[in-house]
Order: sequence, then structure tokens, then C-alpha cells
Amino acid sequence: MKKILKNLTKFTDDYKNKEAIILRDHLAMERTKLANERTLLSYIRSSLYLVLGGIAFLGMEDFEEIRSMGYFSLCLSAILLVIGIFRFLQLKKHIQQIYEPYFREEVKGEAQE
Repeated sequence: MKKILKNLTKFTDDYKNKEAIILRDHLAMERTKLANERTLLSYIRSSLYLVLGGIAFLGMEDFEEIRSMGYFSLCLSAILLVIGIFRFLQLKKHIQQIYEPYFREEVKGEAQE
């Protein structure tokens, strides 16, 4: 069961980088980190828009039948925010597992020389 849940929540494939990072790979990693942050901000922005929409639906006094849509919008915004944060942390952890040890080794190697 745990393996099935892990596979359902995995958004990227596992791969290993066995070579030292060259400038092109370093820049690609930085672009990936920035894209990850930009995606998180998009999730946050969408969540805030859903909160505003939900509050607007709940604030309409003349349309009582739309109140359920307001509650749905508020719940959906919370779910969207949790998914965005989860994906951000997952990709950040994935990047650190692959690239961070190499940076530490390069820095240690340069410090010894």
C-alpha cells in the first residue's frame, strides 16, 4: 500500500548524475529551481483568486443557492495550495538529492587545493 501511494504522488522519474556538473548543467539546474519557485507562486496566486471568489459568492445575500459554490471554491483553494506546496517541496528535495552532493564535493575539492 505504501509503495502504491508513493508511486501516485511521484511526479518525476528517478535518475542519477554520476559526473561532475559543468556550467551548462549548473545553469539548467538554476532555471529548474526558478521555474519551481514560479510554479509555487502560480499555485498561491490561483489559490488566492479562489479564496476571493469564494468570499464573493458567500457575500451575495440575494443568491442563497450559490453559497455552496462559495464553500466549494474555498475548499478547492485550500486543496490547490496544499498540492502546490507539496509539489514544490518534492521537486526541491529531488534536486537536492541529485545535485547538492556534487556541489559540496567540488567546494571541498577547491578548498583543499
